[in-house]
Order: sequence, then structure tokens, then C-alpha cells
Amino acid sequence: MSGMDRRLQILLDAARYDRVAAEAERSGRSVASVIRQAIDVCYPAGDEERLHVARELLDLSARPRGRDGEGPAELKAALEAELTRKVDAS
Repeated sequence: MSGMDRRLQILLDAARYDRVAAEAERSGRSVASVIRQAIDVCYPAGDEERLHVARELLDLSARPRGRDGEGPAELKAALEAELTRKVDAS
């Protein structure tokens, strides 16, 4: 049995559902999993710095490939540079 012990029913308009369903399909997860992740990102429970970095990574990876010439290699380099900057600053 999983740790899920609360049930929630929500109504979404077609556009919102389509966005969530598309992400679920793209990532190979369930719609419920995508919604749980969105809640965790928007309303974190602890470890604020780790979640902030995760949000930054999601923002970087959400950019369409080719925009500003960024592909996976450029995104990885940008993330490494940002993490190095944060480590050096602390």
C-alpha cells in the first residue's frame, strides 16, 4: 500500500487538462503524478534551496529546443555553471 491516504477530486478546463495529459504522456507518468509534482514545486515542504534549484532546472529544460541555440549540452553547461556559482558563493 502506498503512502497516499487522501483523495482529491478537481475539475479542469480542457486546456489545462490537455497540458497536464501531454506532460504525463511525454514523461511516461500518470496525470496524478504530474499534478503531485506541480504541487510539490509550487508549495514546497522544506529544503527551500534544493527546490529552488529544481525550479530553475525545470525552467531551463522547459525552453523549446533550438530557442536561443540551447539544446541538452547547453542546458547541462548552464546548470553546472549555476551550481558552481552557488557553491563558490557559500
